[in-house]
Amino acid sequence: MICITNNITIDESEFEFEFFRSSGPGGQNVNKVSTAVRLRFNINNTSSLSDDVKDRLIRLAGKKINKIGELIIEARRSRKQEQNRKEAIVKLIKLIDKAAIQPKVYKKSRISFASKQRRLENKKRHSQKKMLRRSVGSYDF
Repeated sequence: MICITNNITIDESEFEFEFFRSSGPGGQNVNKVSTAVRLRFNINNTSSLSDDVKDRLIRLAGKKINKIGELIIEARRSRKQEQNRKEAIVKLIKLIDKAAIQPKVYKKSRISFASKQRRLENKKRHSQKKMLRRSVGSYDF
């Protein structure tokens, strides 16, 4: 069991790991050993996440989700399979943790009548100041 938050825990049996050959440095090791990891986590079939967390996770993951509803995370930084496996799990935990935070609801506020009057009064004063700076014959009324 992996504990993500106080009320979210996910069983490791819900993960599906696929190992494949990684590109990059490693010499002949790259051509022989499958060290890169592809973690698959089916969001639709999991019972450990609530519906609103699932929706936010789908929105956050974006292109990492396929048509079936699987979240696919790849890790290939290390030359060791186990480290890449742990890295993929950490990436998943961070993503779910971010999705578990409920966004704040912002209320649209209204401008008060007094502040609106002050703004208009300042505009009038500024306009009068500019008008007084004009030359004598250029008043346009």
